Amino acid sequence: MSVPAHRYHSLSIGAHWLTLALLIALYSLIELRGLAPKGSDLRDAMKMWHGMLGLTVLCLTVIRLMLRLAFRAPPITPPPSPRLHDLSRAAHAALYLFLIAAPLLGWLTLSAQGKPVPFFGFEWPALVAPDKALGHNLEDIHGTLGTLGYFLIGLHALAALYHHYFMRDDTLLRMLPTRRNGRKSAGS
Repeated sequence: MSVPAHRYHSLSIGAHWLTLALLIALYSLIELRGLAPKGSDLRDAMKMWHGMLGLTVLCLTVIRLMLRLAFRAPPITPPPSPRLHDLSRAAHAALYLFLIAAPLLGWLTLSAQGKPVPFFGFEWPALVAPDKALGHNLEDIHGTLGTLGYFLIGLHALAALYHHYFMRDDTLLRMLPTRRNGRKSAGS
């Protein structure tokens, strides 16, 4: 299957939007857990799903990195300045670091707290021995990184919109899904 030179590979596009859907679910679960009483089955289920979806993001991010190696990013038309290109690379590196570090910190947190690390009927191994103080510190770092994630995700979305509406290049269009007939689904 040939991929148009001006678009990302369909697997990369799918993985990008699946990551966004998972992040929306992750943030929704953790923000809404406060509506359920502590110790309730609903709250425990929300935390469990937050953890499982976080580990799914970790796995998907590894796949996305492999896809980046397998399929080159299409060039932006018209090309951005070298400075803007460097800023974009730094922002993408920060996003990927977040998508790896946040789930790893969650996994480490559960491990240090001596809790199971469930993953859709399986259990992932503990990464560290139980240590209550370490678990508390890791949970704080994980939460802080989660807050930083709002900023990184928002910056990424704003940058795509800036490219589309102000720079009028094809940065956003390269990552939009297509309809079955091959046309862009939005912005065409």
